[in-house]
Amino acid sequence: MTSLGELRESKAEWRRTLAERRRSIDETTRSVEAESLRSVVLHWSEQRMPRVLAAYVPVRGEPGSTAMLDALREAGSRVLLPVVVGAAPLEWAEYTGADSLDPARYGLLEPNGPRLGAAEIRTADAILVPALAVDHRGVRLGRGAGHYDRSLPLAAPAARVIGVVRDSEFVASLPGEEHDVRMHAVMTPGHGVVEIGAADSGHAV
Repeated sequence: MTSLGELRESKAEWRRTLAERRRSIDETTRSVEAESLRSVVLHWSEQRMPRVLAAYVPVRGEPGSTAMLDALREAGSRVLLPVVVGAAPLEWAEYTGADSLDPARYGLLEPNGPRLGAAEIRTADAILVPALAVDHRGVRLGRGAGHYDRSLPLAAPAARVIGVVRDSEFVASLPGEEHDVRMHAVMTPGHGVVEIGAADSGHAV
């Protein structure tokens, strides 16, 4: 049986390896992936028509772009972005365009509009969650700060929680803990949106 210490060391090793891989990705590849994700999320939103969608601004090699957020708004969704408030659950503010983003702590970009509080995530029909990796069981590996672990339990029970990663970061198995909030689906540039549990059959939605 794996001890808690061994589990956390395994997570740390995964984080080191994945972060190093991300640093090695060239800008051309990043741009191609970002455009693919913009197309994926636009196609998905046209099918699902989320009224409110919580998303993120990519930093430190995360897949995605503000163009992806703009596509969601153009499709008719209200887009919420996270605001980090210490060790508390994330607060949220509305994204109204790239000019509404300001530099924030930890190298992040955050909306400069009114803060709507941590409970605003409950209005979201779907949540796009950044991750270093997601496995076929829905286990998500984040950066270790725990912001999403504290925030996702506040979401509406019917909200779809979708981890966004690169194709190679959708893996067979990751070390997970009981408190980890599982993803309902994964979104990648090459695979589109794949329901967790349908990974082996490649069932995109």
